[in-house]
Amino acid sequence: MTQKRDYYEVLGVSRNAAADDIKASYRKLAKQYHPDANPNDKKASEERFKEISEAYAVLSDPEKRARYDQFGHSGGNAGFDQGFDFSGVDFGDIFGDLFEGVFGTSNRRREGSRRRKGTDLQYNLEINLKEAAFGCEKVIKFSRNEWCSSCNGSGAKPGTTKHTCNTCGGSGQVRMTQGFFSVARPCDRCRGEGSVIDTPCTSCRGTGKVMKAQSITVKIPAGVDTGSRIRINGEGEPGSYQESNGDLYVALIVREDETFKREGNNIFCDISISFVMAALGGEIDVPSLSGEKIKLKIPSGTQSHVVFRIKGKGIASLHGYGFGDQFVRVIVVVPTNLSAEQKKLLRDFDDMSGKGKGFTSKVKDMFK
Repeated sequence: MTQKRDYYEVLGVSRNAAADDIKASYRKLAKQYHPDANPNDKKASEERFKEISEAYAVLSDPEKRARYDQFGHSGGNAGFDQGFDFSGVDFGDIFGDLFEGVFGTSNRRREGSRRRKGTDLQYNLEINLKEAAFGCEKVIKFSRNEWCSSCNGSGAKPGTTKHTCNTCGGSGQVRMTQGFFSVARPCDRCRGEGSVIDTPCTSCRGTGKVMKAQSITVKIPAGVDTGSRIRINGEGEPGSYQESNGDLYVALIVREDETFKREGNNIFCDISISFVMAALGGEIDVPSLSGEKIKLKIPSGTQSHVVFRIKGKGIASLHGYGFGDQFVRVIVVVPTNLSAEQKKLLRDFDDMSGKGKGFTSKVKDMFK
């Protein structure tokens, strides 16, 4: 008979290893040597897997570990060949994600799939730039599933009841054997509910839910942009078995504005000024997001496409750190359809402009 290896050696830990270290080592080795993870060497991996599972079953139990430390493998029911009992080992707690990967379901679902949080919903809402800049309130209308009032969410026709699922015995789960392991998965017949409906409710067709129209007011904070999402807790679909409702996510789309372009929290606009205003200077009214007119001084000799900044007239920071700026680009408009007298005056002015290029030539250069 082959002599058993020392359990501490099997798990690769020291004799004074802490319980957490033993557990961590076992998880690592169990994933590495599970038979389903080694299809090309299933027999050898199964033996190794049994060996490390036996070692963990002993060393994870304080009493069994103490007995093993004192007597070794001869310390009573310590091995497979002596009918070792694994009932005290919570393999679901140890494997967790391993069960999910190998068997297609997680042992964490031992409470059944009946407890489910409600589904989250998303609503796409389009707003304009001013609303995005200063915030607003919007009433949105949408539809979501609600518990059926006819059957009170049971799914069974009024006057009838559900009956216990014969396949799972009402537990909502069936056990599946894999090697020497037995794990639970949701019952296919009742879909984890534990009960079966013979006569479905005609209002909800056995689902327990019906679609209903909803209308809620959404507060949109200042500074949002396309891609921003607002979460409204509990306004998604209802959860089951006293679980919480899902959430409603409002996804924002900001329409392009005819006057302003946005870059971050700054806004940009173009303003046309006359040839005379550019030459002599003056003051113009500039539109703003708020709708008020802002006075902007134009220095004499301003060239076309010069950009002026108006501080604090941009978009509010979404996180409350002040406002962006407004940038105004002036476009000098060259007069057209001049009268004969206007043309003569310009030529006379050009002649009086002094040495070098004439005024008309300079104007032409300005717009090249």
